[in-house]
Amino acid sequence: MRLSCTTETAAAVAAQVRGTVADTGLVQVTAIVEDVRERGDEALLEYEETFSDNDRIMVAPAELAAALGALDADVRAGLELAAANVRQVAEAGLDEERQVELPQGQTVRLREVPVRRAAVYAPGGRHPYPSSVVMGAVTARAAGVEQLVLAAPGGHPTILAAAALCGVDEVYRMGGAQAIAALAYGTETIAPVDVIVGPGSLWVQEAKRLVAGVVGIDGFAGPSDLTVVASAGADPEPLRLDLLAQAEHGEGSLIVAVSDDDAVLARLEDVAVAVAVDGMDAALAFAEALAPEHLQLAGEAAEQLAPRVRNAGCLFVGIESGTAFGDYVAGSNHTLPTDGAARFASGLSVRHFRRRMAEVRVGAAAAALARAGAPIARAEGFEQHAASMEIRENPPSP
Repeated sequence: MRLSCTTETAAAVAAQVRGTVADTGLVQVTAIVEDVRERGDEALLEYEETFSDNDRIMVAPAELAAALGALDADVRAGLELAAANVRQVAEAGLDEERQVELPQGQTVRLREVPVRRAAVYAPGGRHPYPSSVVMGAVTARAAGVEQLVLAAPGGHPTILAAAALCGVDEVYRMGGAQAIAALAYGTETIAPVDVIVGPGSLWVQEAKRLVAGVVGIDGFAGPSDLTVVASAGADPEPLRLDLLAQAEHGEGSLIVAVSDDDAVLARLEDVAVAVAVDGMDAALAFAEALAPEHLQLAGEAAEQLAPRVRNAGCLFVGIESGTAFGDYVAGSNHTLPTDGAARFASGLSVRHFRRRMAEVRVGAAAAALARAGAPIARAEGFEQHAASMEIRENPPSP
């Protein structure tokens, strides 16, 4: 498919490319989640046996150690490099606590606190994803999470090895909506967590959406998508491989090539939705409207757009910066907002495992603040709010 796009039509063309989301079986997911919530281990095991022929949930530490010992040396070296790079980038996202001294005399300290217990879901469908273990577990540890849990269907040895390498505390051989429900609500075997992150099937993502509010989640991770913006002079062959690489994530992956050069676009349109633009301003307008999970800029004119990009899950600049590096070893996180959510959501980071709280010490400022706050409370009809401030204005004698 080839489409034409101008700056004026960018939003409409992006909507046409994005299309509609397929039915995700919400009714069935809801039933599974509620059943596991009510019946715990019994329901969890029934669904595991139905969907994956699995009758053993908990993975023992000895099995993790054995999997790590048997891991191919090159795979282990790659995972160790990925973990080191992801850790360094993740730790750069930590904020220092700050204390604000206000003019009336009170202080407000902005405190950064990690959640106590978090879970990473690693998909196990057609292939194991040890890289997803690294992205979630290393980032959670960098955030300061005390108890780290992994759920992975099938318990593939490479997944277990990655869990051991990343120091995961508990590993459960389970998947699907039932795994998300067990992590959110807890069962007789599994203690509930505070946050659940990680990619997975649409059933997994619908389950995460259902339990959001009971626990924190990273977002709805739908099918992968990549948009390549290539200007004149960009070498199409590496870009073609980048597009094919993202298409490997499976059916439903949205792969788009955008260019103002017909020769470049002709080399890419058989593997991607092709969008012909009348200049780089139109290319940027289209990309901003589409808000892709991955956005790649190649060619001198395209790369100059980088400072103007706002709506992308992760931005890759330059012909050398293939998106596959970001999936594994670049150090950026590969759990990213999909389906246009990059307009308002961020990729997985330490922020998903931490929360900011204020610590207030009013002290001698009570009188001044009461004189300011009590009239506001009374204007809102809250007499006791006013009284609770005013009693600090003239505290009773001991």
